[in-house]
Amino acid sequence: MTKADCRPYDWLMVKADFVTGLAFAALGIATVVESLRMPAFAELNAEPYTAPGVVPGLLGAALALLGALLSLRALAAPRPAHVAEDAPAHAWPRVAAAFALCMVYAGVLVSRVPFQLATFVFILAFILTFELWDGNLRARWLRPTIVAVLIAGLISFGIGYVFQAIFLIRLP
Repeated sequence: MTKADCRPYDWLMVKADFVTGLAFAALGIATVVESLRMPAFAELNAEPYTAPGVVPGLLGAALALLGALLSLRALAAPRPAHVAEDAPAHAWPRVAAAFALCMVYAGVLVSRVPFQLATFVFILAFILTFELWDGNLRARWLRPTIVAVLIAGLISFGIGYVFQAIFLIRLP
């Protein structure tokens, strides 16, 4: 993307990405620090992978890394010549839709249906909602829908496998 390709409000998104990336990196680092303070149960000869701080520590490290990458990507983004004062009006309905999908997942699906099925439905609904929102599903819907089903299936299976088989955590 060149400077000429930037829409006026793109700079606001770049600034938001930079600040959000810093916030996520700080949260990830704090999570790693706190997970290291959790007991390891070494005195009980427990397996190191069963310590309560392992999963939060790994998630915190991933969050810190991805937050730092988001901030670095924002720094490398081109700056438009003209900067708008307000965020685009069309962004708020998308935020509301994402929030609603998350609330349905956490408040309705999890603990009422098997975890992997709930995760599959959530991921599929999320992908299809935003593909439809952007108009990508209106003209040719079959291929993006198949890809969304595959992505949702692989991710929900992967999450279930990692937590149940590797970390030995019983999912709801």
